[in-house]
Amino acid sequence: MTNERVYKMAFSRVYPLLVQKAERKGRSKSEVDAVICWQTGYDQSGLQAQIDKNVDYETFFNEAPQINSNATKIKGVICGHRVEEIQEPLMQKIRWLDKLVDELAKGKPLEKVLRS
Repeated sequence: MTNERVYKMAFSRVYPLLVQKAERKGRSKSEVDAVICWQTGYDQSGLQAQIDKNVDYETFFNEAPQINSNATKIKGVICGHRVEEIQEPLMQKIRWLDKLVDELAKGKPLEKVLRS
């Protein structure tokens, strides 16, 4: 799948999949929301508004209030790629989110997932 196709995917369609991934491993929707809000700077109502507006991934991240400065501390492999080595900024943000939800689903404490 090309980057452009990923960027145009509706966040409202991806979001339930992120929640399902975490819930299958005993984590909660509120923890997934906390991860998303930590990374993007959205508050709960802002996150819900983006979902309700059916924005694509590109718009979701472009309209994010403030990408967390600690997001650059997210390291590791997701989908066969080291997230810290991804050159395309938007794809890196998408993969950061994937990595955070993956760590949550693997049972890592929320405080560690959020690089507190």
